[in-house]
Amino acid sequence: MQPLNTGSHQTHSAAWVIQAWASFIISVGATGAGILYLPVDGWVKSYMGMGLVFTVGSTLSLAKTVRDEHETKRLAARIDEARVEKLLVEHHPLK
Repeated sequence: MQPLNTGSHQTHSAAWVIQAWASFIISVGATGAGILYLPVDGWVKSYMGMGLVFTVGSTLSLAKTVRDEHETKRLAARIDEARVEKLLVEHHPLK
C-alpha cells in the first residue's frame, strides 16, 4: 500500500532515520554478540539466536500491520469527509 499523498504528509528528517537505523543495528548487534559470547552450549545459543530472529521479524510485521491499519482508517475518513462535502454542496440551502 502506497503512502497517502495528502499534501500534509509529514516526512522524517534524515537525522531521525539515521538514529532509528543506528538504534536498530546496535540493539540487534549487541544482543547477537551477547548471545554469541554466552558461556553455554551451542544449542542454547542457537535457541536464543532463533528467538532473537523471530522477535525482530514479528516486531517488523506488527509495525507494518499497525501502520497499514492506521492508513486504512485515514483513507476511510477522507472518503467519508469527501462524501459529506459532496452532500453539503448538493443540498446547499441558499441555492
